Amino acid sequence: MEAFARAGILTANMQLGGFIFAYLLQTETFYDIFGGLNFLGIALLGLKQDGILASSDRFRTMSVLFIASRLWLLMFLAWRAHHRKGDTRFDGVKDKFGMFLVYWLVQALWCFIISLPLLVVQSAEELSIGQPSKMSWIDHVSAVGFATGIAFEIIADIQKARWVAAGRQGGFCRLGLWKYSRHPNYFGEMLMWWCAWTLSHGAVTQSPDLWWTWVTASSSPIFTMYILLIIEGTGISHAEGGGLKRYYESDFASHYDEYRRKTSPLIPWVGYEYLPSFVQKFFFFEWDRYKYRPKVKGG
Repeated sequence: MEAFARAGILTANMQLGGFIFAYLLQTETFYDIFGGLNFLGIALLGLKQDGILASSDRFRTMSVLFIASRLWLLMFLAWRAHHRKGDTRFDGVKDKFGMFLVYWLVQALWCFIISLPLLVVQSAEELSIGQPSKMSWIDHVSAVGFATGIAFEIIADIQKARWVAAGRQGGFCRLGLWKYSRHPNYFGEMLMWWCAWTLSHGAVTQSPDLWWTWVTASSSPIFTMYILLIIEGTGISHAEGGGLKRYYESDFASHYDEYRRKTSPLIPWVGYEYLPSFVQKFFFFEWDRYKYRPKVKGG
């Protein structure tokens, strides 16, 4: 279980060190960047182990996909931090030692949990160096799904950035993937971690002692969905619900209402408006919490 210990120590050191640095400077600018660097550090530590580079296709595939996804995240977050010159999530927080520390501890938890599928594969390779196993059809399908999730997130982020740079024409983004999903970047993020988890399943057949760690690693996609679907202040809960005020109280209200009716909140779909409401709710996450409810004056 050295892979888990290495990742835990690295994550604790990076996030606590980042917190101290950020608190002293009273800035949140590099908060997300430390998260991206944390992910890359976990992957690179695994690659540095003796003999590991000559291991199975599963390990190499998982490592390449993991690094590609987190490298993009790092570059995008670094660009966004530079572009925004601030983060409203930290308003009234960064000068409070205890609360600011909680934010960094949550990021530490996020980095470690999301990395669990990779850590399962790293552990399996370290336990069976010299006995590489072949990828199964499930591994290949999972790898394709992981790569698809990465592609969705990258393409969606670039399309949204181009739309913003062009002056936010039309009031809300309907460019490319955003025509078929209201949040295609979040769909890509969720897809990649479910596929990363199924890809790590082969490690269990390679090292049966890791069965319980593979089950635990399911917390990676589950935690991702929890953050993006449920937690207030981030993900879809932040973008929709009260966040829709910017659309419904603008000149584009009727256009956005039509877009919302015809477009899935997460899973890209053609003909979404023709699906029964219970299908939209239970399979496409069209939850009531995402509806816009304007405040009644004097109420």
